[in-house]
Amino acid sequence: MGIPSDDVVLIRQPERAGEPSEITVSCPDKTGLGCDLCRVILLFELSIVRGDVSTDGKWCYIVFWVVGRGRKATRWGLLKKRLLGVCPLVLLPLGIESYYSKQQDVMGNAQQTQVFLLKFSCYDRTGLLHDVTQVLCDLELTIRTVKVSVTPNGRVMDLFFITDNRELLHTKSRKDEACDQLRTVLGDCMTSCEIELASEDMSACLQASSTLPPSITEQMFSLELQEVPSGRPSRFVSDSVSITIDNSLSPGHTLIQIQCGDHKGILYDIMRTLKDYNIQISYGRFYTSQNGNCDIDLFVIQKDGKKMIDSHKQKALCSRLRMELFQPLRVNLVNRGPDAELLVANPVELSDPFLS
Repeated sequence: MGIPSDDVVLIRQPERAGEPSEITVSCPDKTGLGCDLCRVILLFELSIVRGDVSTDGKWCYIVFWVVGRGRKATRWGLLKKRLLGVCPLVLLPLGIESYYSKQQDVMGNAQQTQVFLLKFSCYDRTGLLHDVTQVLCDLELTIRTVKVSVTPNGRVMDLFFITDNRELLHTKSRKDEACDQLRTVLGDCMTSCEIELASEDMSACLQASSTLPPSITEQMFSLELQEVPSGRPSRFVSDSVSITIDNSLSPGHTLIQIQCGDHKGILYDIMRTLKDYNIQISYGRFYTSQNGNCDIDLFVIQKDGKKMIDSHKQKALCSRLRMELFQPLRVNLVNRGPDAELLVANPVELSDPFLS
């Protein structure tokens, strides 16, 4: 029997106040690992100010320097547990590597994440939706879809379709914990709170309602690509965003250089895009300066292990990256008869791989 390594995730606190904490991850590699790690770090309200990524295709070594941006103290023990959860952990029986990720994949295919319906009613007040989403975030409950209705007399009926990162929401204690936390925050304005497993019909409606009309999608997510003819390497710019693809510096890797302004979750946005496009990072460096600018160098390969030579694929990838970095959020106001609908979307969550 093998024993899981204790050194997969290490977190080192700074020696002096004001310095970043250091998160080190050493584990078997997989496409999209950087994206998964960045998402966990982002959910814990931490900002990555510097990063180093190195891999030989089988084993990777990642270091993130992070600082806290949230109102609450970081739960480092829980953060480590969540980071371990997305790593393909290694067993070392007789020197032969075996991956937990294979077992996790089998379990994941056998049992999909359950969707639950949180129903509560209360009296309306300013900041209600913000407070509720903050509670659910602290409880590690992921919101899939929200339906909010307000009556003329100020009564609110909210329907939250949620999933549980801890996978315990089927238990009575976990449901009671969520409802009690909501009652503590909302106080006397809450009149009822229930959590139940969403039926198949509800899940089908959830999936169908998550798709925006094509006209709205095109308006919110389209962004014309401006190409500056400068020969090789190819260069795409948009105001403060600069993306360069170069195949001349490495015999086996494509270099992607990005210079842009910083924003919350920027590294996750980039990593998520590369994961969607099945692009693997072999080596990378990330740095944010005091003036709010980011410099990112990534040596990457395609899923077939080769460089990205096709100019069409280069242009498509740069266009997508440019869209994420130039305008990470899309906002649109749509008239719905007597009401107006405010749509806020993050295009990085679109999945549009082109390397199949």
